[in-house]
Amino acid sequence: MDFKCLGCMVLFPIHILYYILKASVCLLQPSRRRTLTKEVVLITGGGRGIGRHLAQEFAKQGAKKVILWGRTEMCLKETCEEISQSGTECHYFLCDVANREEVYKQAKVVREKVGDVTILVNNAAVVHGKSLMDCDDDALLKSQHINTMGQFWTTKAFLPRMLELQHGHVVCINSILSQSPIPGAIDYCTSKASSLAFMESLTLGLLDCPGVGCTTVLPFHTNTEMFQGMRVRFPALFPPLKPETVAERTVDAVRTNTAYLYMPWTMHALVVLKSFMPQAALEEIHKFSGTYTCMNTFKGRT
Repeated sequence: MDFKCLGCMVLFPIHILYYILKASVCLLQPSRRRTLTKEVVLITGGGRGIGRHLAQEFAKQGAKKVILWGRTEMCLKETCEEISQSGTECHYFLCDVANREEVYKQAKVVREKVGDVTILVNNAAVVHGKSLMDCDDDALLKSQHINTMGQFWTTKAFLPRMLELQHGHVVCINSILSQSPIPGAIDYCTSKASSLAFMESLTLGLLDCPGVGCTTVLPFHTNTEMFQGMRVRFPALFPPLKPETVAERTVDAVRTNTAYLYMPWTMHALVVLKSFMPQAALEEIHKFSGTYTCMNTFKGRT
């Protein structure tokens, strides 16, 4: 072993400690929030649920234009009218993110009619709430195509222009279930785990790209109709998040260029515990907390 290699081995833990301390100091300092007055925001699944609240929050925080994508025109139209009445320019387009050709076609239409998208929010998702054996094959494929592959198509459609402009942000509304899966939602958990890996890789890949960043949001159970009927054993201890809270924290994370947002903060502890606890202990925790059976009463979006 030469001296150069030995020196690198000695300095490596020192570098790690330095950056940990630097990041800790930054957390204690008030974050600088960028203005959104020149931003054109596109939100997939923007007609209802978290997507609708995201559109409202971006408009509230001064976004120049808000664009909604989705599959249900009635919801998109209602949200679009609401945003427009608030004084923010808003447009909606019917688009199924699972359809690659449709995504590329509508992305071209958006650029021609509205302009360059500078903030892309990948929010569209579905969940069927069934076990592997009970879930229809087509439903399983649908979850993967919308929750995971849809991000590939939308990001490929809008990221190149962000890189040219050296200005842009890609947001993913993920879930803590990507890191702590539960029974009864195997399609959703798998697709969200793939989505998280996609964002982790993309975030690292954009480190040397000035002006373009990423934010991945990992919330706990959110009180929307998509997860209607889901029950946890101790709701007072683990209350479901309000969609407007998720939206507010997400927009703030974009403004402060935060790479990963766990909601609530206790989800950090869950991830850490899972990294070293024996599987038998994790199984008992799932049973005690009720996550083992929380999808038994699942109804979902009607």
